[in-house]
Amino acid sequence: MKKLLIVFYILLNAALIKAQENYNPEYFLDGVMIYDITGNNKEIWIATYGRGIYKYSVSDGKWTNFSTNTGTLQQDFFYTIAENENFVWAGCSDGLYIYDKKRNAWTKRKFGLGGELGNWVRAVEYDKHENVLWIGRFKYLTKLDVARQKYTDHDLTIGGNVKTNNIKFIAVDGDSLVWFGTEVGIHKYNKQRSIEDKRSLEFVTNKLNNFNGDGEAVSVSDMLFESKNIWFGMDEFLTPQKPKFNIGGVYFHDRKNTWIRFDEQKKMSANGIYSLAMSGNIIWASVYEFDRIKKDQLGKGISLINRITKNVTNITKDELKLKSDKIYSLYFDGINMWLGTEDGMMKIKITNELAEFKNEKQTNKNRK
Repeated sequence: MKKLLIVFYILLNAALIKAQENYNPEYFLDGVMIYDITGNNKEIWIATYGRGIYKYSVSDGKWTNFSTNTGTLQQDFFYTIAENENFVWAGCSDGLYIYDKKRNAWTKRKFGLGGELGNWVRAVEYDKHENVLWIGRFKYLTKLDVARQKYTDHDLTIGGNVKTNNIKFIAVDGDSLVWFGTEVGIHKYNKQRSIEDKRSLEFVTNKLNNFNGDGEAVSVSDMLFESKNIWFGMDEFLTPQKPKFNIGGVYFHDRKNTWIRFDEQKKMSANGIYSLAMSGNIIWASVYEFDRIKKDQLGKGISLINRITKNVTNITKDELKLKSDKIYSLYFDGINMWLGTEDGMMKIKITNELAEFKNEKQTNKNRK
């Protein structure tokens, strides 16, 4: 514990934040693979791969499990999760599961368009400004009007390239923009127009000097938003045949012409990004290295980027006392940073005044 305190004292000082003496990590769900985390000031919702859905009550610390084991769900393997005051939505390879909080009941939605792969839900994101849930499927994008409970499917294919319609990541950017990440680029949607109007969509790749023109293709794993800036977390996927396909890294973009890449050359412990989160002046990036031969992701812990100084500090699973370096999901609830790993989860209380961060200023979801 003494070593852990020293590590975080250094990290927080690097961010111009004085460490709290009462720092105390907590560990939960030992042996459970955590894929995604979301929540509010009353409850935290966790999507797991193999143990269904967990709910954590902030007021009393009570855990509730929805799974085949408890007889409350017909599915245990989930990739993504979102919620609002009335519903929870969780995506799996067999459609969308919906939890009605008032009725305390789950239902399932299957999609006709796209066949079997069209029911692989890889991303869900709730837009509170429009009361809309965006559903990213391996084939097609679906919009749910929550108030009317109306689903509308959308085909985002560009130039016959089916990969531009493989939705893997979604992020709501304030009250005017939504981003839909695909295998080969990211759609930027301006909500001032209907999504059916092609003028509302811009497909962003590494062309025209976006992402500095790096790599062969753009695959975004996560995003964070400031009023004037965007942070992009990128997938790493390299093979001997395609050594520069998805090169990974974290990109800082000023929404104009500036792109700054953070990677191993800037002292990050690896280039692949699982998830991003923000607390005060710190960007948290959970990272991995892609094994080109085995085609596997090797977890490398956390890299922290100071938003002001742009300095990078790394921290390993041993320093965090975690069982796994694969940290799939990060979620900051305004006080605590939650780390969802391949083998359990951790909660770090960040009580410093400068470290606290209002939820409405960030979008923090990890999509698998």
